[in-house]
Amino acid sequence: MAQPRYADSRMGWRELVPALLGFTLYLFLTPVLLFIAAGTVRWPMAWVYVVLLLASTIGSRLIVWKRSPDTLRERARFATARETPPQDRVLVVVVGLLGPVVTAVVAGLDHRFGWSADVPAPAQYLAALLVVIGYGLGVWAMVINPYFSAVARLQEDRGQVVVTTGPYRLVRHPAYAGGLIASLALPFMLDALWTLVPALLTAVALVLRTRVEDRMLREGLAGYTRYAETTRYRLIPGVW
Repeated sequence: MAQPRYADSRMGWRELVPALLGFTLYLFLTPVLLFIAAGTVRWPMAWVYVVLLLASTIGSRLIVWKRSPDTLRERARFATARETPPQDRVLVVVVGLLGPVVTAVVAGLDHRFGWSADVPAPAQYLAALLVVIGYGLGVWAMVINPYFSAVARLQEDRGQVVVTTGPYRLVRHPAYAGGLIASLALPFMLDALWTLVPALLTAVALVLRTRVEDRMLREGLAGYTRYAETTRYRLIPGVW
C-alpha cells in the first residue's frame, strides 16, 4: 500500500506542543500515579506493567516513524482535527486519559491498603500474557494501518482507503480489541481487583468508540460497507 501524504507535512507549534504534551502525559503520568498511590516502588508486577506500557508505546511509534511518518503527524494533530464526531472527542479522553489515570490510582490504592482478595500467582502471569497480547494487537494495528488516527475522522486529505490486511482481516477494530483485552486483564495482573471498576468503564467507552467510528466509516469511506459485510465482527471474532 502506498503511504499517504499530506500536501503540507510540516507541523506548527499549535499542533506540536499539545502533541508532545499529550504523548508525555500518556507515557509517564500513569506509571507515576500508580507508584504514588501505592506508596512504594517495591512492586515487581507493576514494574512489568510499566515496561510493557513503555515498550509498546515507544516501540510502536519508532516502527511507524520509519514506515509512515505521516501517520504520526496525523495522530499528533488530534487537537486540531476537523470533522471528528463530538461523541468521539469525549470518548477518546475517557479511553486515553481518564480511564488509565483512574485505573492506575485505584490499582495503587488497592495494593497499598489490600482492598481486594489476593490473585494467585499463575493467574497474574496469565493476565500479564493477556496484557502483552492486547498491547501487541494494538501495535500491529498501528503499524499496518497508515490511517491510524488518534481520533475518528475521515482522512480525505490523505486519500484514505479501507485497510483489510493484518489484524483487520479478523476484526474491524483490532486496536480497540487489544485495548479491551489489556484493560480487563490488568486488574488481575496487578493483583488489584477493585481496578475492575474503572477497567470496565474504559471497556464500555472502547465499545462505544467502535460504534461511533463504524457509523462514520460506513457513511463516508468508500468500500467500508462492503468490508464490514465480509469482516463481520467489530471486536471479537465469531462473537461481535
